[in-house]
Amino acid sequence: MEKITPIKVRDYRISDGFWSNYQKLVTEVVIPYQQDILYDRVEGAEKSHAIENFRIAAGAAEGEFYGQVFQDSDVAKWIEAAAYSIMLHADKKLESDIDEVIDVIERAQQPDGYIDTYFIIKEPEHRWQNLQEGHELYCTGHMLEAAIAYYEATGKDKLLNVMKRMIDHIIDRFGKDKIRGIPGHPEIELALMRLYSLTKDKKYMELAEYFIDERGTEPNFFVEERKKRDWTIWNSDPFEATYTQNYAPVREQKDAVGHAVRAVYLYAGMADIAAFGDESLKKACEELWQSITQRRMYVTGAIGSAAVGEAFTADYDLPNDTAYAETCAAIGLIFFAHRMLQLTPNSKYGDTMERALYNCVLAGMQLDGKRFFYVNPLEVNPEYDGKITGYKHVLPERPKWFGCACCPPNVARLITSLGQYCWTESEDTIYSHLFIGGTADFETTKGCKVKVETGFPYDGKVAYRVIPKSGKTKVRLAIRIPDWSKNTCIFFNGEKIDINSTIEDGYAYIEKCFDKNDLLELCLDMTPHKVYANTAVREDIGCAAIQRGPLVYCFEGIDNDQDLNRLRIARNANITEKFEKNLLNGIAILKVSGYKMTSLNGLYSNQRPSAQSYELTAMPYYTWGNRGLNQMKVWLAEE
Repeated sequence: MEKITPIKVRDYRISDGFWSNYQKLVTEVVIPYQQDILYDRVEGAEKSHAIENFRIAAGAAEGEFYGQVFQDSDVAKWIEAAAYSIMLHADKKLESDIDEVIDVIERAQQPDGYIDTYFIIKEPEHRWQNLQEGHELYCTGHMLEAAIAYYEATGKDKLLNVMKRMIDHIIDRFGKDKIRGIPGHPEIELALMRLYSLTKDKKYMELAEYFIDERGTEPNFFVEERKKRDWTIWNSDPFEATYTQNYAPVREQKDAVGHAVRAVYLYAGMADIAAFGDESLKKACEELWQSITQRRMYVTGAIGSAAVGEAFTADYDLPNDTAYAETCAAIGLIFFAHRMLQLTPNSKYGDTMERALYNCVLAGMQLDGKRFFYVNPLEVNPEYDGKITGYKHVLPERPKWFGCACCPPNVARLITSLGQYCWTESEDTIYSHLFIGGTADFETTKGCKVKVETGFPYDGKVAYRVIPKSGKTKVRLAIRIPDWSKNTCIFFNGEKIDINSTIEDGYAYIEKCFDKNDLLELCLDMTPHKVYANTAVREDIGCAAIQRGPLVYCFEGIDNDQDLNRLRIARNANITEKFEKNLLNGIAILKVSGYKMTSLNGLYSNQRPSAQSYELTAMPYYTWGNRGLNQMKVWLAEE
């Protein structure tokens, strides 16, 4: 199997008009805001108490544990996001703040290496007895990822050593010929593979392999676990085997089922191990990928349609107004896609990574960085959302924080580490996956840097300049050709290249001897177009959505007379676009020809409502909910 590796976070300096602003927002606003949240310093926000939990566990304060059983992971993801921020922009004050938190974490660690504030403070006698609900392995995974990121950012290894001791504690307990166990919530598998990549110590990969290989070999594992104890955390029944992806050995799993975040974290871990030559694991990943993206994914890249269990349900069950579509699930899908690109460079993985990123993930955070969505519906009506049965999980406005706050710091760590998702490289090829401006450093491996200039996602021109370390350098550059661009052109120094002969699995392979003055320009077709769902998606029959480039659009009541139910898109709609630089940080709005249906006087009538011509206004989905309380729809009926 060809070895393909991602670029390191610090080796791609993002610099463009879109993502530079987002990274600046996260660095200057989101990370400090979330730090204040973790210290309970934001008035009107849900209490976190996460830092205080560590202080209590360390003996530095008195009190009771507060929050979710996985509250430690909020601190971990914040540290990881801050570490990536430091990689991009040195910040001694932030570094000092993190060191202070790490000191407390270290003091909270138990003599045997165990670290988890819920069980240290609240139920020390119940450690490792409830893998179904306890999230000990999940919290360990997130804190380990934070430790690795902070070590790579600063060279400081205190937290890394804390987590190595915790992993040694886990290795002593779980494994072949030891105590049987699997994580109730996968995550540690990803972290262990990162630790293996850092240290090359096989014991970390072997533990990851054990957790992957053990899953599904005993579908009743959590049922039997529950029988051994007389206590619970949530008073929940044993999880269904499908909920935790434990219904069959992973190599036999073909459908994405159960809790969506758990699923894609598991699949990403499987892909990490498959990259070391496990073809059966790779095949399982490919089948699960097809299940998600061809039958169980929203047009926004969101996954997990049901509020009950935050879960996948059945093929083509994709309701718009009750969609769960957790932000973390879309982020997990990006993790999975990124790893699939390291197995096989295929544009379908890059296309989905892009779709989830620009739509569902960005919608999960207010444009000011201080409010967040956990749930990302494709249709909203404030008259019943958040109020009536079946819709209480659907919020029409982003809250400041959540009691279960996994999503906000997840968004922060993704955006600050975004550079690593843009590029991968093999022995002879550099792969461009996301069209984000900046400078990529390949000097140690390819003897060059690559500078990208673009106004994406609103401008379809992407300029690549290969900058050799000295003289001319021969480089093989593979550029993703997205599925939404129907007429794509590539020019080298102004001369058009016949890309049809260069495309393989959705990537155009361009091999040239570059010098610093050469220009390779990708021209993407940004023409707005309609999107239709498979007729098996019952909610979307007779409807259309609008997409321009990677951006899915939506209709908000504030632009369309506050009554979206009456609107229809014309079958042969004329769609025009206009860039508004002073609106919502600069966006392209779309005008779509359509109709408004007349309103009936009574509840029912034997006369069909008439259709009056009406010009609809569509906005990028990721910007919805930034202008006050109002209706929103992605899909509208055609007339």
